[in-house]
Amino acid sequence: MKAASFVALCALLGGCASSNFSIRSLPPETPAANNAAQIKQLQALQAEATAAAQRERAAREADLGPPLTAADVPSLRTYDPWERMNRFTYRFNARFDEAIFLPVTDQYRRLPSAVRSGVDNFFSNLSEVVSALNYLVQLRPAPGVRSLGRFVINSTLGIGGLFDPATSFHIPGVPTGFGQTMARWDVPPGPYLVLPLLGPSTLRDGTGFAVDFGTYYGINILDLYRGLAGWVLTPLNAVDIRANTNFRYYSTGSPFEYDTVRFLFMRKTLIEGESLRLWHRSGKPDPRAPAGE
Repeated sequence: MKAASFVALCALLGGCASSNFSIRSLPPETPAANNAAQIKQLQALQAEATAAAQRERAAREADLGPPLTAADVPSLRTYDPWERMNRFTYRFNARFDEAIFLPVTDQYRRLPSAVRSGVDNFFSNLSEVVSALNYLVQLRPAPGVRSLGRFVINSTLGIGGLFDPATSFHIPGVPTGFGQTMARWDVPPGPYLVLPLLGPSTLRDGTGFAVDFGTYYGINILDLYRGLAGWVLTPLNAVDIRANTNFRYYSTGSPFEYDTVRFLFMRKTLIEGESLRLWHRSGKPDPRAPAGE
């Protein structure tokens, strides 16, 4: 029995030895090479993303015009040599606002919206004449013609300016004044100035307001700025402007409201003036103007 088992085992081993077989070998593990390849791939992706960001930044800077220089950056200091007088005027404006302006404007807001819209359109239409003159002084005839066209259309089809069909005709209004005209010709804003009833301003803008008012009075469209009509329309215009202004004196309860308002107003004035000046220097159109102008 043992001899038979031994013979069978030898026959089996001999058959296996004579058959074909192969041993599959696994590829060698190379973690260092794989990591190096992945690092190179990530570096290539990062370089491509950086180049795309640089191209996008260059295109954006080309659209915005020349970059700002140290001389173009507005100062963080507020020039307020008349601070004592300005603070007195600010308190007077707050008391007048509380005692007279706000009660009157509250009653004005009770009028139908169509009436208030007509009043606002009427005074906006009158301002187109002054805007046209200022655009001519700024050597910008295209927007001047647009303002004059708006005045003609709204004065006729708009029934004396009570309606605004010019906007429906895709002729939007972009008002301007002598203050912006002086800014166009690089006149600095000057010191901070609080105007009675009008509020925060600068010496340049206050002068511009006086010139614009003198222009209204000198032209005297339809005899609206003299006599009884002037005594009625001027306060009505002031009430309409105040009703469309959301500012409330001492609404925050902060003891530093004067300083905060002064800082924010001057930053806004300086940034807007510098932006317009840089746009004009670059030869590109006013960013406030309609496309294609």
